[in-house]
Amino acid sequence: MANPLWLIAVLLIAVVFIILGTTKLKIHPFIVLLLAAYLSGMLAGLPVTDIATVISTGFGSIMTSIGIVIIFGTIIGVILEKSGAAIKLAELVLKVVGKRFPALAMSIIGYIVSIPVFCDSGFVILSSVKKSLAARTGKSPVVLSIALATGLYATHTFVPPTPGPIAAAGNFGLENQLGLVILTGLFVAAFAMLTGYLWALVIGVKHTTVESDSTEFPDLQNNKTLPSATKSLLPIVIPVLLIAFRSVATFPTQPLGNGFLFSVFNFAGQPVNALIIGFLLALLLMPKFNKETLTGWVGEAITAAAPILLITGAGGAFGAILKETHIGETIGSMLSTYQLGIFLPFIIAATFKTAQGSTTVALVATSALIAPLLAGIGLDSTYGRVLAVMATGAGAMTISHVNDSFFWVVTQFSGMDVKTGIKTFTLATLVQGIVSMGVIYCLSIFLI
Repeated sequence: MANPLWLIAVLLIAVVFIILGTTKLKIHPFIVLLLAAYLSGMLAGLPVTDIATVISTGFGSIMTSIGIVIIFGTIIGVILEKSGAAIKLAELVLKVVGKRFPALAMSIIGYIVSIPVFCDSGFVILSSVKKSLAARTGKSPVVLSIALATGLYATHTFVPPTPGPIAAAGNFGLENQLGLVILTGLFVAAFAMLTGYLWALVIGVKHTTVESDSTEFPDLQNNKTLPSATKSLLPIVIPVLLIAFRSVATFPTQPLGNGFLFSVFNFAGQPVNALIIGFLLALLLMPKFNKETLTGWVGEAITAAAPILLITGAGGAFGAILKETHIGETIGSMLSTYQLGIFLPFIIAATFKTAQGSTTVALVATSALIAPLLAGIGLDSTYGRVLAVMATGAGAMTISHVNDSFFWVVTQFSGMDVKTGIKTFTLATLVQGIVSMGVIYCLSIFLI
């Protein structure tokens, strides 16, 4: 094994290379992560003939566990978007919450919609709802924009089948415990959502848009072709419930026994099977079965999933190299004396996120780095790994600013200038990340 100090230097070189490559040099994260894997392997002294094999194995391993899940999750999200089901979900929440609490309604809508739909797309889709609600209630458009954006952001960073949390779960060896990750993610994301909602109420009223929103959207009530609430909910709720029930059924105590019911949930609740079932239910949302929907919509989703798959696979390759070089064991033994524990993934992910802007890249790269360190920082149990995913997600939302595409979607579709966006949305993501990490730390006291 190489000198421990040199291994630490190798890791730092790799991290700096990833950050500079994606920010200054504008290289695609897939290429940067693969190059970082090669660089780390060579500098750490791995036999050059083995490096390509390790990288290929790492790439293939992560794809085996979560690749299909990412694809079908993306397909479901696009169908929800194209069919108007996302708008229907918003309408449903508005009916439940009512016009008295429009900001809370926007937060809850974002929280629900962003489970299968990317937060960028979700904000664009739901801008019509936000605009309509602001006109009807007289509420500040900035308040509603920040409430919606932070609600979307909450589940985007914590709850599978969003690709970032799935990739982190895969890197941490939790591909068979996604139900536990989902349930924990929903719990933590609820605190993140409420934090964003309260921030919007306090800070949003102090700011106004500097220009009118020039983008035209149809009014919610004038859309007569929306699918039913039941059809809109099924593709989201059923897969989540199936995965969650499988986690319960496979507990060591076997609360559902080991008969027919166990077999049903054990099969249907496997993430791939659950997402395929969700996809089949999403087909009910299609206005008709033709080339536009069955080929066009699905093809668009596959195209959107491709870069996520590549980044996730490259992250798995990078993680495999780190594992092979024993960098994790070396750093883990050193860090264990500093008692950083659950805060280590948060700090590293926040560094990645702030530096290069992508939440998904921050989740993938951080989980690849942290996976070999789990034993050394006391997170090598099932719950420890789940909370490591959560801590990585909390860091990956801290903070969104001008190098993040979501920042520009929020500001441009809300008529905010950069200064206002930083004071409202950027600081909101900082507060969300810190509060979420506080919740995760409290959970760690009781669970690990």
